[in-house]
Amino acid sequence: MLGHMVLPAQRALVPLESVLGLLDLLLDETADEQSAVAPLAELLDGAELAGVLRRTRQVRAALARWRRRDQELSALLSSARELAELRDLDALLDRLVARAHGLVGTDVTYLSEFDQETDELRVRSTLGTFAPEFRRLRVPPGKGLAGKVVSTRSPQWTTDYDHYLDVPHDAEIDEAVRAEGLVSLLGVPLVAGDRVLGVLFAANRDEHAFTPEEIALLSAFADHAAVVLQTVHLLAQARASAEAARAANDDLARTMAARERASAVHQDLTHAVLRGGTAHEVARTLAASLGRSVEIFDRDLAPLASARTDAARESSPVTAHVRAAVERSRTTGRCVFLDPSDDGASVVVAVVAAETLLGAILVGHGELALGSVERRTIERAAQIVALLALKREAVAEAEERVRGELISDILLGDGAHREELMLRARARGVRLESLRMVVAVLVPRDRRRAAVQALGTWRPGLLAGEHSGCVVVLTDAADPDSAAAEVRERVRPLTGAPVLVAADAPVATWGELGARFEPLRQCAELLHGMGIQDTAVNAAAYQPYLALFGAGRDGIVAFTEAVLGPVLRWDRDHSTDLMKTLRAYVDSLCSPARAARALNMHINTVNQRLERITLLLGPAWREPEPFFRVTVAVRMHALATGL
Repeated sequence: MLGHMVLPAQRALVPLESVLGLLDLLLDETADEQSAVAPLAELLDGAELAGVLRRTRQVRAALARWRRRDQELSALLSSARELAELRDLDALLDRLVARAHGLVGTDVTYLSEFDQETDELRVRSTLGTFAPEFRRLRVPPGKGLAGKVVSTRSPQWTTDYDHYLDVPHDAEIDEAVRAEGLVSLLGVPLVAGDRVLGVLFAANRDEHAFTPEEIALLSAFADHAAVVLQTVHLLAQARASAEAARAANDDLARTMAARERASAVHQDLTHAVLRGGTAHEVARTLAASLGRSVEIFDRDLAPLASARTDAARESSPVTAHVRAAVERSRTTGRCVFLDPSDDGASVVVAVVAAETLLGAILVGHGELALGSVERRTIERAAQIVALLALKREAVAEAEERVRGELISDILLGDGAHREELMLRARARGVRLESLRMVVAVLVPRDRRRAAVQALGTWRPGLLAGEHSGCVVVLTDAADPDSAAAEVRERVRPLTGAPVLVAADAPVATWGELGARFEPLRQCAELLHGMGIQDTAVNAAAYQPYLALFGAGRDGIVAFTEAVLGPVLRWDRDHSTDLMKTLRAYVDSLCSPARAARALNMHINTVNQRLERITLLLGPAWREPEPFFRVTVAVRMHALATGL
């Protein structure tokens, strides 16, 4: 026995292999504990061996915790670097949830973002879920586990949410949790400064007691995530502020440019008025400023001036929509935007003075946006056009008055003022000695001024004005038929009313124009009284009727009724056309055969109608003197009725 006893000095000597085995056991988590301590069993008693094993296990556990903590810290740092590189909020939230899911290894991980306006928590990103309603979950303030996390700003957890009574439950939240099958939940706050940004959740579908290490790990990750999330929010706000600042600067720059452009345009338009510019100059100035076609119309919406950016395009038609827009603008004086279907026109503004419509401005399409400054520029241009129109009308009215007075003095003057009249005419650009013909124009009273304006600017060398209730033209024309036709062709489209023009043969000297005018006026009034109101005539062809009846319509009507009354009444009472047959008979030199051919009738029908006329007018109507009166009456009736 003594030979096998281990002396104290011997027990202190532990073999190197045993020490190395213990060290390997500490370093290698997978090493077998019994194999490592077996060499010590012969050196130590049971209590000592148990103590070595206990201390070895404690060291191994501590080393395992340090290794796990190192791995977690590495994962946190890696996540922080990765998250810091993200700038898109949705992508960041998804990556946060994915990283947290990998760290804690639970069944479900999700993040609810805090709404600062409603104090609600709204699920923004999930991983491991399958129920659609869970992804749309909104948590009211103070409800559920999430509400407690926000209010306490500290981690909260439960092993069984259904039986967790420390928080007020919400039916919608409970239903969503059950639908997803979640049982145990851990929530940690995302806090940046004094703001709660949201709550990060880790959940399992079975009961699970979360360890302090899991809670600390998820909390540490949430702290990193909150910093990154806050940074992204701040960057987004900074970008939004920068964008707003850039937009404001751009708006300011555009506004300043528009104001400078508008100021330049207004200055040009003002100069145009001061130096006697025209509507064409206004159109060109406005078109150059806006980069759009501009058309200016007169009070009748007839084209007055235009400046087109596309020379190949035709003028915009004045449609019913445009006219309606002009009327709307007329009441406000503001621009009216047109429907895109009105091709070629984008904006219209009425040209008004008080309540009088003087015209309109149409602006076409273009790249430059029509903001408030541009619209005001267009409205100012309309005011300038109104000033030009008033100025033009004032000048025209004065000129018309002067020309009218000159015409009256020429037609009524005497030889004592001959030289004065010639000087006054020459001041109007007219050589009085070249005038050889007078033309009378009958138009409605409200259209006389338009007729005078149309004729006054027609051609040099003539005079036009009002005298004795009609428009008078003094010209150097030589042919009365062509002169009357040309005057009517000039006046008719510009007045939009019936125009009766009468001209007479030229005179030898201008001093005879006055003597020629009165018979010409009477001839025109005779024709007008007979209902002939829209034609051009040579007055010489109607002198016989003028000699018989003067200018009175009453005498013509009485004469026609006295001679042809029975025939006219028969036609009215029996719906026949004996007058047409009588006219054909007179025009055919009293030949029934010729009248039948002219009327495309059988000669027997013509003879029967002539017999009826004989019964009505009496058997002597074809005698020379009665037939002369019948012939004249038929002519006058034909002129009056247009037969």
